[in-house]
Amino acid sequence: MRRGVAATAAVVLVLEAFGLAFINWVMGLAVRHQSMSLAGLDPAAMAAGAWVAGGLIAVFLISCAVVLARTAHHDRAPGRLGRLLLISAAVLHVVLGAAVVGLVGWPAYALMMVIFALVVLSLFMYGTGAPAPAPAPADDEPGPAASAPA
Repeated sequence: MRRGVAATAAVVLVLEAFGLAFINWVMGLAVRHQSMSLAGLDPAAMAAGAWVAGGLIAVFLISCAVVLARTAHHDRAPGRLGRLLLISAAVLHVVLGAAVVGLVGWPAYALMMVIFALVVLSLFMYGTGAPAPAPAPADDEPGPAASAPA
C-alpha cells in the first residue's frame, strides 16, 4: 500500500507542477499585455518574475516527485536530503492551502490538503528506513538461556 501512496503522490506532484507553471505563465502574460504595475515596478520585470517563480516551483515539485517515484520503485525510505525535500513540500502545501482558501475558495484548499496528506502519508509510511528492532521475549516465555538444560 505504501508504494501506491508514494506513486500517487509523485503523479499528483507532477500534475501540480505543470498546473502551477501554467498559472504563472498566464499571470506573466496578463501583466505584460495589460502593462500592469505595482508600486511603479516595470511590467516586464513583474512578468519575468512570475515566469521565473513558476519555473522554480515546477522544478521543486518535480524533484519532490522524483524522490517519491524512487521511493516507490525501490520500496525504501528516501535519504536525508529526500526527506528534507518532502518535508519542505509538505510545508509549502500548508502555506499554499492557507493562501488559496481566501483567493480561490474551499475546493482549492481541499485539493492542497489532499496533496499535503499524500506527501505526509508517504513520509510516515516509510519512516526513517531503519529496520524495526526485534521484539523482546515476554516474561512468561522461555528465552534462549532458560531453555538450555541445566
